[in-house]
Amino acid sequence: MRNEFSEGVFRTLAGADGPAADLSDKAARAEGANGLRHTASLSMTKVADGLIDPKLVLSWLMQALGAPAVLVGMLVPIREAGALLPQLGLAAWVGRLRHKKWAWVVGSLGQGIAAAVIALVALTMEGGLAGGLICAALAVLAVSRAACSVSFKEILGKTVGKSRRGAVTGTAGSASSAAVLVFAGILIWQGSSQPLVIGAIGLAAVLWICAAGLFSTLNEEPSETDDRGGMPRLSLLWEDRNFLRFIITRGLLVGTALAPPYLVVISERAELDQLGALIVASAAASLLSSYVWGRMSDRSSRKVLMLAGIVAAVALFAGIGLAQAGYGGVPYVMPAVLFILMIAYHGVRQGRSTYLVDMAPKDQKAAYAALANTVIGTLLLIAGIGGGLASLISAQAALAVFGAMSVGGAVAAYTLDEVE
Repeated sequence: MRNEFSEGVFRTLAGADGPAADLSDKAARAEGANGLRHTASLSMTKVADGLIDPKLVLSWLMQALGAPAVLVGMLVPIREAGALLPQLGLAAWVGRLRHKKWAWVVGSLGQGIAAAVIALVALTMEGGLAGGLICAALAVLAVSRAACSVSFKEILGKTVGKSRRGAVTGTAGSASSAAVLVFAGILIWQGSSQPLVIGAIGLAAVLWICAAGLFSTLNEEPSETDDRGGMPRLSLLWEDRNFLRFIITRGLLVGTALAPPYLVVISERAELDQLGALIVASAAASLLSSYVWGRMSDRSSRKVLMLAGIVAAVALFAGIGLAQAGYGGVPYVMPAVLFILMIAYHGVRQGRSTYLVDMAPKDQKAAYAALANTVIGTLLLIAGIGGGLASLISAQAALAVFGAMSVGGAVAAYTLDEVE
């Protein structure tokens, strides 16, 4: 009875009609319960991500603790590169596991422990020592996140059928965004304070640990192990030309992740008391768009990437134009631009995730994900440096670079094969 109930709930959620044709009989019977476990676990981890967001929350906390500006500036690079660059090596470990879910469980536990350390440091220390230890804990959190990322797509591909995966990730994104909006509302109502922010980071630690426990109950069929350790072959980049085009597309769209701090700069309202409003803009964009992007990705993730690139370019060039016209400091103008940009950002996230899962061969999803993320991690560093150099001219120049990259990403997405 419970399986029938969970199957009915999941099929309603995903808009599914009948069992998944691309799953084994056993996996198809467990798809409903597994899909709900995926959704709940992802929701918890995505809420945790919002509560400890390095671009907003940790940057605010580091400044409040009196950490040096150079350490504050290292938060986003540590988080982004640390979550992507280790994946090529981590794929070797995942390849040796018969049940890939344990890689995700370990990664979620690692993130929870690292978040708890950050909260403890913030409670007991300040200045450069606190900043250095928070950066070190964030590096552990980022590597743990890499373990989740490199294993998740293969797990999802084994347990949830094609044309329903976007609904799983999209629903989790929207559900978690609602929770993060509540957090932002509390910050606006009560005012940003260290105890409140530290408490939110502690809650993030609990959520990651609970997600690990729930995900460990996933009904996953054993996989064939890779005798070579699961190390992805770099030759995949030229053997699979569509995969190479996908990486180029994703690389050009990294500006959607790197641009938000520059919008904050040209808004001329970067004071610490704006934390709640910034989180509202980011979370509201995810809440309103993640599920829609997910369902659209189930139909054509290629078109989602195209549309997201166009929306990002419009937002970025609009932001430049508004700043040039003298509206940068007008309340709610740049937050509105940030809101539109974040909608595009979530479209890129949903589109690229669904496209990669549906494109990669059944037994090579972890290898494809690891190779793609390692290359993108390198491109993120290059693009981040390029944006930083452009910002020496002006923040608008950096935004122009990211806007042009978004246009290029939309054009590159047009050349991709349809995989849904």
